Amino acid sequence: MMTLPVRDNTLDLIGNTPLVLLKGPSEAAGCEIWGKCEFANPGGSVKDRAALWIVRDAEARGELKPGGTVVEGTAGNTGIGLALVCNALGYRTIIVMPDNQSKEKMDTLRALGAELVLVPPTKFADCNHFVHTSRRLAEETDGAVWANQFDNTANRKAHIEGTAEEIWQQMEGRIDGFTCAVGTGGTFAGIGLGLKSHSEDTTIALTDPFGAALYSYYAEGELKSEGSSVAEGIGQGRITGNLEGAPVDTQFRVSDSEGLEWVARLLREEGLCLGLSSGINVAGAVKLGKQLGPDARVATILCDTGFRYLSTLYNADWLRSKDLPVFDWLDRA
Repeated sequence: MMTLPVRDNTLDLIGNTPLVLLKGPSEAAGCEIWGKCEFANPGGSVKDRAALWIVRDAEARGELKPGGTVVEGTAGNTGIGLALVCNALGYRTIIVMPDNQSKEKMDTLRALGAELVLVPPTKFADCNHFVHTSRRLAEETDGAVWANQFDNTANRKAHIEGTAEEIWQQMEGRIDGFTCAVGTGGTFAGIGLGLKSHSEDTTIALTDPFGAALYSYYAEGELKSEGSSVAEGIGQGRITGNLEGAPVDTQFRVSDSEGLEWVARLLREEGLCLGLSSGINVAGAVKLGKQLGPDARVATILCDTGFRYLSTLYNADWLRSKDLPVFDWLDRA
């Protein structure tokens, strides 16, 4: 008789997500491509892990006290994770987000009881960038701590101690490569460091969207961006605190159109409704698999649910407005 898992509290629902063999990507790569189902976390994304570790770290250091507030700047998913974690632990949340992110993320944050502050999207060097705005709000709010997900290494510790160990165990130590895109760098660097601690032979590959600068940094030693992407939550123009010391063996660059092709195929052929960052990750995993050869076993991250992008990726008018291909079934709707 199968024993089903039982959890002592709701925060224990974060992590220990399933790993699934992806048929289409495996066939395209000529080897095994596995997806870590991070959309199965309570908040619907991989960012639940960072949220929990960041809050627990702030508590352990005595910075976050009962009745306190957590403030963060985010593209949305980390804010959602923080709101859930803070609700469970009795804290308030103030979330600062660029106003060009999906409506679903904004509505979700409000529904969870977070105080949502929207700001215009701007470059990191601008003092009004969402990250800098969140830092100032934390400084101005009594009893508040700033989560600082980009440079707070409690973020990547979540993946060193959690996600990487899960992947290693789920794949029984037989993993030849791992790849994903970078937002804060916590997931990529944490899993990379964690897997390398088990085997230096595991190839760690960066998969960068266009518009980000890390591909050129690791390929040529210069932070230089090219093109643009509509993907939310990924794409980085600097070496964050979480990225420092990350193992990078090779790197790929993936277009939105290529990522969307995998989003469409995974939904149509395998019943997985995912966001664009997951499609870009899978495209990178296919490239890495082809590079490693037919016996390779490659893992990547399925970052979040596509239900968070119904007004964008799954909306024909929005896709056309961005000059992106429209899924054929949306054209029929």
